[in-house]
Amino acid sequence: MYPFVKAFTNPQGSPIRELFKYLSKPGMISFSGGSPASDLFDVDGLAKAARSAFENKEACLQYGATGGSTALRRHVIDLMEKRGVRVDESELLITTGSQQGLDLVVRILIEPSDIVYIDEPAYPATVQAFRLAGATMVPMPSDERGLNIDALEEQLESGDVRPRPKLIYTVPTFANPTGATISRERRLRLLEIARRYEILLVEDDPYSELRFSGEEIPTMLSLSEEVSGSREWVVHLSSLSKIVAPGLRVGWTVGPAEIVRRCVIAKQTADLCSPPWTQEIAASYMRDEDLGGYVQQVSAVYGAKCRAMCEALRSELGDRIEFGQPEGGLFVWARFKGNVDTARLLTKAIEQNVIFVPGAAFYAKPQVSSALRLSYATASIDEIQEGVRRLARALAILKEQ
Repeated sequence: MYPFVKAFTNPQGSPIRELFKYLSKPGMISFSGGSPASDLFDVDGLAKAARSAFENKEACLQYGATGGSTALRRHVIDLMEKRGVRVDESELLITTGSQQGLDLVVRILIEPSDIVYIDEPAYPATVQAFRLAGATMVPMPSDERGLNIDALEEQLESGDVRPRPKLIYTVPTFANPTGATISRERRLRLLEIARRYEILLVEDDPYSELRFSGEEIPTMLSLSEEVSGSREWVVHLSSLSKIVAPGLRVGWTVGPAEIVRRCVIAKQTADLCSPPWTQEIAASYMRDEDLGGYVQQVSAVYGAKCRAMCEALRSELGDRIEFGQPEGGLFVWARFKGNVDTARLLTKAIEQNVIFVPGAAFYAKPQVSSALRLSYATASIDEIQEGVRRLARALAILKEQ
């Protein structure tokens, strides 16, 4: 037996990535991944950016600064200012996707048995990161307006919470998997809680730019200006993965300088620096292309796909299913009425050439769930309509058994 550390003695991989093996099956329609639509990538703009970036071969091909390339950092700071936040150089770290940002925060803050609060259902890679760190995860319920702040506050005020949690993690805008968005009022209350109890608030924000309906709500990092003393308790994670291309692997972390400095040191032992080549491509793209205009076009396409999926779910499944229609992002979170185990349903769906992610994948503790996450991003509207018809057939087959 190899001497694995405890966390890797019997590790659990991503339940979503386990589904990737079915993508090559002929005729398969996938509602499973959280990937953006490949046919929407700005290939010409990125190719132009790559050519421009490579004019400075030294910057592309040599080792780079751990904190990120000078050019990219400048453009990210400008982008964050457009989003309502002024960021100092000492508060910014460029990462290899926002997932690395979370990993670094976990590495510098979380020790075995430390308590962390997560909204539930939650993004599986987040659960995986906390689990491997040995953290004790305390799920907080969420509803159509995101994290339930009343339940969170009640938990903190009860005498049962000793010690206090090290951090609260949430995806406040178009959450993965629920698609829900925390209201402005709840965000302000959450910031007040973080300041009052001195708990780090980790805001994971990969989707907020992908709004196709409803009123824009500022990030919690931006709103921290309205809650005195709260900004020093906020770490904000973001990336270009959903709004430009995940293959760039460009993300960033904004947080208090003392946290960012320690993340830089942790990153040095992980990869020395994120790939300078793709950083320079991203910087060139952000400099020369209309990123805001491109994201608006992409969001409009996702809006049409989302409406098509919701209409198909109502048409094909009627009152057998319930869901909220999101205002942005990539996902519909639905729940079957009655006794439906969506993990069992998935096996029937695969036979019908359609896949989704069963709801059980998004919970910290194993359980049977009647929920499922459906991504409308990569399928065409015709495929969405056909995929939902196949899902309805799979449900009928399951019910007959």
